[in-house]
Amino acid sequence: MKYVLATLITLICTVSAYANSPSVVAVNASKSGNTWGFSVTIKHADEGWDHYADGWGVYLADGTELGYRVLAHPHVNEQPFTRSLSGVKIPKGTKSVIIRPHDKVHGLGEDFTFKLK
Repeated sequence: MKYVLATLITLICTVSAYANSPSVVAVNASKSGNTWGFSVTIKHADEGWDHYADGWGVYLADGTELGYRVLAHPHVNEQPFTRSLSGVKIPKGTKSVIIRPHDKVHGLGEDFTFKLK
């Protein structure tokens, strides 16, 4: 019983940690030459300069960062919102990447796996 309770508490804490974190709701990507461009749509309850989604990155499964888009201001009245990043070099043979959003208060949001075509 104590293991079930500990697991339940961990699950509740994990879910609540993501409750106010930014989430990726859509990704579009296109290849141009040797690089990729990503348009990422993020949803977050931006409250102003002290609490807003402040960036997102493109990562390999092992955590290697391939590119990062800084979001320089809150998007309180623009939700969800889409921003782009170009010039991302992805190693040959890579089948998918992870899009990882970030906010000023909670840090990382939930990973979004995107399959490359």
